[in-house]
Amino acid sequence: MVGVMSPQEDENRRLLRARDAMDRDYAKPLDVPAVAAVAFMSAAHFSRTFRAVFGETPHRYLQRRRIERAMAMLRETAVPVTDVAREVGFESLSSFTRTFRSIVGASPTEFRAKAVPLSAPICFVKAWSRPSSFGQAGFGASP
Repeated sequence: MVGVMSPQEDENRRLLRARDAMDRDYAKPLDVPAVAAVAFMSAAHFSRTFRAVFGETPHRYLQRRRIERAMAMLRETAVPVTDVAREVGFESLSSFTRTFRSIVGASPTEFRAKAVPLSAPICFVKAWSRPSSFGQAGFGASP
């Protein structure tokens, strides 16, 4: 039949919808039950399925998105680190700094001091500098 999705396709589509919501609303206070509701799943099932499909927990995915945006702000603006933390959705500067260091491999202040504005199309910059769950972002490396 044309136009009928398998249960797996439907579940994947709902997961993508939830991930898109995290991408769009990363700076808002999001928790797993709220995002799971976007996918019409229980929080436990959503967490298990999200990790199986995307290779990381919803919480870690959201952290990486927030840190990705923070990296751009630190590289491109003079906004104080505390304000950057708040603008990307962290309520605590210490939580932001700890998360930033674990993902990027440097503190926000160290990153800003060593970062240079990249002269490449923004789509390449974002792809190259996107934090990875498999290692550190492109901090200190050459494109």
